[in-house]
Amino acid sequence: MMTRGNLVSRLFAAAAIVMALPVSAPAQWEPYPWKNVPRTPDGKVDMNAPPRRTLDGKIDLSGFWMPTNPVKHLQNLAADLKQGEVPLRPWAEAVYTERIETNGKDHPGVRCLPSGIPEKNNIPDGLKVVQTPDLMLFLHESRTIYRQIFTDGRPLPKDAQPTWMGYSVGKWEGDTFVVETIGQNGKTWLDMRGLPGTEALRVIERFTRPDIGHIDIDVTIDDVNAYTRPWTVKLSWTLQPDTDLIESICEENNRDPAHMVGK
Repeated sequence: MMTRGNLVSRLFAAAAIVMALPVSAPAQWEPYPWKNVPRTPDGKVDMNAPPRRTLDGKIDLSGFWMPTNPVKHLQNLAADLKQGEVPLRPWAEAVYTERIETNGKDHPGVRCLPSGIPEKNNIPDGLKVVQTPDLMLFLHESRTIYRQIFTDGRPLPKDAQPTWMGYSVGKWEGDTFVVETIGQNGKTWLDMRGLPGTEALRVIERFTRPDIGHIDIDVTIDDVNAYTRPWTVKLSWTLQPDTDLIESICEENNRDPAHMVGK
């Protein structure tokens, strides 16, 4: 049985193959039924039930989530766009082409470095969302790394220290959770094919949960150094009921570098 961690390793080793690979997402801990979630008569979580709300009336995004299509947007963030619709600047297009032609051999993940935003949203190890009034916490199984989204009303920093996942603040617009992220270090790729980002990258994510089982995410990429205008893609997550995180230590058994030889 393929574990989520093994799947990610295989994806990095085949970064240039833009195709759907077989995927399984088995529970790696013994399953345990979550409390306070609606269930169907057979005891399964009712994935089509209305989403729960917090005490202050906000949609509750909590849960353990996986990308609905665990390969498509990881390998190609722009998979749903037409040819030429990604507004790359000439230098960025040259970098993108070179990364494709060399089979993505220099992707940071090959060396167990973190993914950034939005690529992290598409890693098929899953993530646990923990929602509090002043902080939304994303606990990513991949790399056993976390992401903080501050919801206490603070502004974005004027001079954010560059980091792998940047600095995120969020707010609610009706039932949509809107997150703005700046301060990424320009070393991450937007996907495994190699769409580039720079330190000027600003990412806007709009999360909506139409029912218990699904979250839809509109992602806007705004990077004046790499793209001539902002552009938007649509992602989605599916709930993984009655399971939970388990650690994933890339450095423990990383066999990718020897295989990432390019062309």
